[in-house]
Amino acid sequence: MKAIHITKAGGPEVLELKEADSEPLKPGQVRIAIKAAGVNRSDLLTRKNPDAYGADAAKAVIPGLEVSGEIIEVASDVTQFQLNDKVCALVAGGGYATEIAVDARLCLPIPNELTFIEAASLPEVLFTVWFNVFMQADAKRGEGLLIHGGTSGIGIMGLQMAKALGLMTYTTVGSEEKVHFIKEHNLAQVINYKKKDFEEVFKEEKIDVILDMIGGDYTLKNMNLLAPKGRLAHINGMNGLKPQIDLWMLMSKQLTLIGSLLKPQSVEVKHQIAKDLQQHIWPLLESGSIRVFIDKTFALADAAEAHRLMESSEHIGKIVLEV
Repeated sequence: MKAIHITKAGGPEVLELKEADSEPLKPGQVRIAIKAAGVNRSDLLTRKNPDAYGADAAKAVIPGLEVSGEIIEVASDVTQFQLNDKVCALVAGGGYATEIAVDARLCLPIPNELTFIEAASLPEVLFTVWFNVFMQADAKRGEGLLIHGGTSGIGIMGLQMAKALGLMTYTTVGSEEKVHFIKEHNLAQVINYKKKDFEEVFKEEKIDVILDMIGGDYTLKNMNLLAPKGRLAHINGMNGLKPQIDLWMLMSKQLTLIGSLLKPQSVEVKHQIAKDLQQHIWPLLESGSIRVFIDKTFALADAAEAHRLMESSEHIGKIVLEV
């Protein structure tokens, strides 16, 4: 098989397409001939520091956390899938490749009418949003949700999921083009954070849950904005990983601060997320209530260019590698 390897810690130029050995299929696994692989910001962290971010040592040198394709081999103890089934899957690395062996419990059938490219954009964002917003932060119908970075893959999908499940949605973006996109698709109340202060604009709204990947000086603003018993869920800290917090505000408002990484979660946890998604979100994808937005696709060999686009933050929606 062929795969993109992280040849050393560094910039996009360290990504190289090379030959790789196929993994032997283990009990409980299926082998997928990959048709497309999603690109995520976590892949950039893995590239810059593979020793720290490679959760699966055997796959750490090959990035990629989500794939779509056709099943070409099935372990004897797997009954829920068959040869030639079209699936998308969450993986713990190794997605930038022509094939991969993956635990069958982390595979989902591709929703009706979706292409391989669209399906490859689903697992990482859906698992991340469901785990953090709906499982850990326990967001409920009628509550208010703020997602920073509303035109990221997580932002667009998270806002759609929340709206479809009856939440009020709010978001911040970094350009007028992105503001227009959010308004055009009626995803949320939105501001350009470069022009307006989200803490000031949204202060009269009842915001119960915030999904934040910014950290830094956003943390106190988020805490101040949250309603009593609000929940602040962190999935990254792009502006700083050691923010200041106000303990009096935390106690007096009975706030809950949450943080998680999806990649190191156990297969059992991920399997529960997969079951929840198939029950609650797959019908919305198949009905068209939730849409997939792809910004740009790249050939597998051009993974470095895909990473450069991701680092620019100029994209709206997902970036996908076509295999």
